[in-house]
Amino acid sequence: MQYWLFKSEPSTWGWQDQLAKGDAGEEWDGVRNYQARNFMRDMAIGDRGFFYHSQTEKAVVGIVEVIATAHPDSKSDDPRWECVDIKAIETARTPVTLDTIKSDPRLAEMILVKNSRLSVQPVTAEQWRIICDMAGLKV
Repeated sequence: MQYWLFKSEPSTWGWQDQLAKGDAGEEWDGVRNYQARNFMRDMAIGDRGFFYHSQTEKAVVGIVEVIATAHPDSKSDDPRWECVDIKAIETARTPVTLDTIKSDPRLAEMILVKNSRLSVQPVTAEQWRIICDMAGLKV
């Protein structure tokens, strides 16, 4: 299993929107960055990811699971853009803010710390465990 982080502006698509989709999940559409798209191409069904609210909140707020591998983004006519489908798994008991992540030396190499603009990014197993512990999430 691989681990990921999916960033979204809560005013556009927030954790509550994701939860409302239930087991049917939702496309992670609208990604228009080649590196982020390529990361989605590497995802497998069952991979887990952090759902991260960007903009003002800047925090990990839950865990999602990949339920469909990369396929054409239904909201684009351009065949270059693909997305995966994800469903909500668990809400963080304690949201983990970007400031908290940046202040932990064990997370200094995390892509979120080094490139906070990338909307889809990998997370190492160790980073996953640390943030899950901070958030009160199951590992």
